[in-house]
Amino acid sequence: MHGTRQISRRTILKATGVAAGAASIGAAATPSVAAGGAFAHPGLLHTGDDLARMASKVKAGASPYTAGYAKLTANRHSQSNWTANPQTIVYRGAELRPRSTWPQNYGILYNDIHAAYQNALRYHVSGDSAHADTAVAILNAWSAKLTKVFGSADRFLAAGIYGYQAANAAELVRDHKDFQLERFQKMLVDVFYSVSEDFLVKHNNGTPAPHYWPNWDLCNMACALATGIFCDDQAKVERAVEYFKHGAGMGSIKHAIPAVLDDGLAQWMEAGRDQGHSLMGVGLMGTFCEMAWNQGIDLYGYDDNRFLKGAQYVAKWSLGGNVPYTPYAQLDQRPGIQHPTAVAQASPTQVRPVWAMVANHYTKRRGLSATYLTQIAAKAAPEGGGGDYGPNSGGFDQLGFGTLAFTRDKATDTEARPKPAASASGAAAGSRPRTAAAASASPTTGDGLAATGSGEIVGWTAAAGVTAVAGGLLFLRRRDRGRHGAS
Repeated sequence: MHGTRQISRRTILKATGVAAGAASIGAAATPSVAAGGAFAHPGLLHTGDDLARMASKVKAGASPYTAGYAKLTANRHSQSNWTANPQTIVYRGAELRPRSTWPQNYGILYNDIHAAYQNALRYHVSGDSAHADTAVAILNAWSAKLTKVFGSADRFLAAGIYGYQAANAAELVRDHKDFQLERFQKMLVDVFYSVSEDFLVKHNNGTPAPHYWPNWDLCNMACALATGIFCDDQAKVERAVEYFKHGAGMGSIKHAIPAVLDDGLAQWMEAGRDQGHSLMGVGLMGTFCEMAWNQGIDLYGYDDNRFLKGAQYVAKWSLGGNVPYTPYAQLDQRPGIQHPTAVAQASPTQVRPVWAMVANHYTKRRGLSATYLTQIAAKAAPEGGGGDYGPNSGGFDQLGFGTLAFTRDKATDTEARPKPAASASGAAAGSRPRTAAAASASPTTGDGLAATGSGEIVGWTAAAGVTAVAGGLLFLRRRDRGRHGAS
């Protein structure tokens, strides 16, 4: 039986970074920037070195890379005969009109994005240019036609999840001679990022920032960061990083992981909700941290490895272990709103491709002990990708293939900090020169943020603060309809 324990309001406020009696969380100090001035490309989930490692390991027949690559080649989205089906408007969710008037066509988008990503990844491993050509054709088709992501509040999920995934697919072929880079950048900013930014500022037309579950914030944070890196936009990157550290919504790290426990674990906020969304949260936060790391920003280690402690908590719980749970005092008391008082039931049979990336960072890059992460990553291997974990949206919330992409040899220097070093992309012949960051370099300081120019930042946190009052501080959007996703 999973344990439950109470915690004082003062402890909750301290854990989430809000001083008792404070009125709100405002815009925090500007993140420091390091010298350099240019973004690394490829530099989202995979660097040039990562892609070269995958290719060389598979060519050498090394385990477990070969098993991971076999999962990739077996997936139907990885085939070079995939044909895109771009839409002018993508709809997700229908609350304001009868469902029949809004075609729920977002599945077309996520299937095409995963096909583009998987073909691009397969190209980098195999060298078969037919897969690169297919990825480029898919991405060009969408950037030529898509004008809007729309629907109910679920449009924010679509913008966040599919925005960061589209950027990652495109990053792998950004140097291909036929890829329409500038047009794709415009689509990312106008169609996806604009919706994600609106959510992080307003949380759906002024809804209190803590009203939504962490995954709503996390997917939109990932979209914002991925767009900033892909478009060489320093301000977007800095705002996303600042939100991770100090954002008003539940996706910021001290809200998503509100309490560090005496046993070295840290409670995952959605563990009181269900296992599936907790697994998704680990995947989204890991994605955010990995993209930041590849630009020289260490968020994996932020706040004394807080993410490690939260991921270990979810891993132990998902393996069937007992974990303590601190019930929240909540302000949203409307009928039908959940108020979890204990950790939800977890099944060791529920698997998502979220573990290889996180486990390999902490144990191989950093040389840290992470027993539960090691165990659950081994259990999930070899990780597949979109379509391998169900046909609905929940099966496409992660790009996956972590066994192939993130398995690493142990670093010789586990104390090394991340460096945003541009490296060969392995792009097809005739590739264009990489886009250099337009901003000027800023002085080096000690926080490890990739150098991208001006230190000016307009904080998303200023628009909607977290009010700390007697009785609790969390507004949570409770929208459980039996569907998968970030809601």
